[in-house]
Amino acid sequence: MIGEIKSIEAQLNTPELRRANKIKTITGTLQIEGNTFSEEKVTAILEGKRVLGTPWEIAEVKGAIAVYEQLQHYDCNSMEHLLNAHQLMMGQILTHAGQFRTKAVGVQGKKGVTHIAPPANRVSGLMADLFDWLKYTEEHPLITSSVFHYEFEFIHPFIDGNGRMGRLWQTLILSKWKPLLQTVPMESVIRDHQQEYYRTLEESGRDGESTIFVEFILQVILQSIQEAVSITKQITDQAGDQVTDQVKKLLLAIGYSWMSSTEIMQKLNLSHKATFRKNYLKPALEQELIIMRFPDKPRNPKQGYKKA
Repeated sequence: MIGEIKSIEAQLNTPELRRANKIKTITGTLQIEGNTFSEEKVTAILEGKRVLGTPWEIAEVKGAIAVYEQLQHYDCNSMEHLLNAHQLMMGQILTHAGQFRTKAVGVQGKKGVTHIAPPANRVSGLMADLFDWLKYTEEHPLITSSVFHYEFEFIHPFIDGNGRMGRLWQTLILSKWKPLLQTVPMESVIRDHQQEYYRTLEESGRDGESTIFVEFILQVILQSIQEAVSITKQITDQAGDQVTDQVKKLLLAIGYSWMSSTEIMQKLNLSHKATFRKNYLKPALEQELIIMRFPDKPRNPKQGYKKA
């Protein structure tokens, strides 16, 4: 699949697709932590628009946008860069953002505390050991990034923001190996399998090794790449040069579950129904890139659309 993604590098690396995937990534990683903002609201904040929401959630989105926009400038082997990234991510939320915790922390699950992190006075040493291992290990980057992700969550070095930072740093490690992987929204796939994500973290902690979690994360990476390749090929191969920018945006917004025209328009930040139908919906249907739920009744009030 890495070879597959390399074969469509030019298509995957367009500004439109990079932006769409960044929005998916930010939305996914924040929703895992309980943020309720949709891709539409994240897009609005990215565009500098005002949105309704709590100051906390807005600050979370702004912090995530800021850090993901700086991702390519970080050195994955630098603990100083990690601290700087945490400051950028959490600076509007935490008093001591960019600093390791000085208190004991535990991870709360449905059945109570599922993990007690190492004592605060051991965090600096454990993180130094982890970065030394990252710098000198000869393991494959796919394995290295997954192990780092697990060990980071086990240490839980910050008072808050550990989940989003662990996912961020895995993406960074992978992007230093294959830059295109920075554009693949793995966080949104993790969100869709959130309970398994927590379960494998918990089971790995109980077993004393990260194998179960590594296997899960590798499946996440695989699924992320497969979806990216599928969507990109659908846009470029199925209809060739006839696909307009509007249809490309529609295909990025729509998935394989039924969506109403209103839901699609909201995702595209469109308000004029006639323009949407003429420039987006009709061409995509004519080129058989999307299908209708009730093709024999186009005006059915329960009409839906999804990728073909």
